Amino acid sequence: MRIAIIDLGTNTINLLIVEQNGSDTYNILHESKYPAKLGKGGINDRTILPEAMERGIDALKTHQATMQPYQISKTICIATAAIRSAKNGGDFVKKAKEECGLDINVVDGQKEAQLIFDGVKQVIPIGDERIMILDIGGGSNEFIIANKDGVIWKHSFDLGIARLLDRFQPSDPITEIEIEDVENYIKEELQLLYDAFKKYPCDTLIGSSGSFDTISGMIAAIHHPHLDMKKVLTYHVPLEYVHELHNIFLKSTHEQREQMERMDLHRVEMIVLASIFINFIVREFNIKNFWQCSFALKEGTIYQTLRNQL
Repeated sequence: MRIAIIDLGTNTINLLIVEQNGSDTYNILHESKYPAKLGKGGINDRTILPEAMERGIDALKTHQATMQPYQISKTICIATAAIRSAKNGGDFVKKAKEECGLDINVVDGQKEAQLIFDGVKQVIPIGDERIMILDIGGGSNEFIIANKDGVIWKHSFDLGIARLLDRFQPSDPITEIEIEDVENYIKEELQLLYDAFKKYPCDTLIGSSGSFDTISGMIAAIHHPHLDMKKVLTYHVPLEYVHELHNIFLKSTHEQREQMERMDLHRVEMIVLASIFINFIVREFNIKNFWQCSFALKEGTIYQTLRNQL
């Protein structure tokens, strides 16, 4: 059986096509993404703007055209922060049904965090020691503290990079005062994480998908140029490399970032704020080990689907 997962994120709408290879195993046949930017211009007003809604429908139609030759048996659409928090999110769900024939499942933040964990645990060996997983999205950021026994604590914060970009609209390049304002805001909003960390401290951070894929790819281009990141599911990133790239981002302009090797052009606008968020977490929670993981919500959705847990 072939299954398609469409992940409707705030910045990108992602497609994953797999073939079931036994009762609960699968092979990945295809992955692609479409920069729909559903949250652009309206996320902090809890609105999907008309042009963003059209981009979203175009993304779905593009993915459906990609799916056609694969003879898909089941299609599962998962929507996260942009749609669940928008006052007109239901209008988008209805439009997707009318124009594309797709049923969209809008999941809450706790469910999203669980799906992310179920994606990460397939390729990261999680043992007795606690680890912290962070998924940075456009609308929300999910934190999960877990070990081999499962999730210990999880929470979804409305601190996605599209929200931060819309709120702060930083200069190009960003200024020291703006960096301080962003970090102070993040600190105020993460009180639940501080409380959880006192109970469940850990020193390993796993960054799943999205901005972490871009940052790790750029670091690999500098330090491991022969590594084919398309074949790598997990990548250990020395923290000094993270700081090094972070300092480059802070001094860069939009135009300079466009020219950087392995920069995802769809993330040029947001990568500085994503890097500020990551480096804030590393510093504030005294992280010692840092891994990137390319599996996240899509792969977690497949995991739950094959086990009838979705």
